Amino acid sequence: MSRNFDIVNEAAPQIGVTPSTRAKTGAAADVSAPRALAGSVNEEITRLVQRVFLSAPAEKSKAVVFCGIDRGAGCSWICARAAEFLASHTPGRVCIIDANLRSPSLHQHFRSTLGPGLAAAMRDSAPIEAFVRTTRTDHLWLLTAGDAVGEPNGALTPDRLQSRLAELRDEFDFLLIDAGAASASNDALLLGQLSDGVVLVVASHSTRREAARMAKQTFDDAKVPILGAVLNKRTYPIPDAVYRRL
Repeated sequence: MSRNFDIVNEAAPQIGVTPSTRAKTGAAADVSAPRALAGSVNEEITRLVQRVFLSAPAEKSKAVVFCGIDRGAGCSWICARAAEFLASHTPGRVCIIDANLRSPSLHQHFRSTLGPGLAAAMRDSAPIEAFVRTTRTDHLWLLTAGDAVGEPNGALTPDRLQSRLAELRDEFDFLLIDAGAASASNDALLLGQLSDGVVLVVASHSTRREAARMAKQTFDDAKVPILGAVLNKRTYPIPDAVYRRL
């Protein structure tokens, strides 16, 4: 296990989720990885969803930010799979939000168009329902990043974002928010302050120890709860051919 994962996992020892995959990107793991490894990833995502969402009291809608320590950690795929699992195991309404305006990808995962989405919702006065779309999964809706070309640095203004998230909380039981990497901008911190907490995604063998420590400290200082930590892209020395026989 990555020592860098231990740093963030100390903040949420009751979670300790450690998905494992040989794939270079999260999206590939579900399609091309050996069955044993893909199953392991899905099992750990199941545990994450059960502990963060399904075991908590359903007194109000729950909004959770998924945030990679740095770019390329596979955070968007983890967030998408968690949303799909949650939607298939609850009668509640689930919405996944692509708030990674600098590098949006959830529209590709769900085979949707990019916009209109969150960027337009931040500018326009139309009800939030005008920007949310259905997916192929029952109980799951998608708010894409939309077209934020030329304005990502100023698109997520705190007051407007808080207002839009309040609308989404009124419409949905669960919000899963895919944020940009903690090391790339303050967007994840802002989103975390307006949500119920964050799930941090650590890339095994590539996330630097200092980056993990700084991200944890930043959220701790802002009093943003770290609800869980995910170790992604973990590799094993056993050849793929062996896993295929398991």
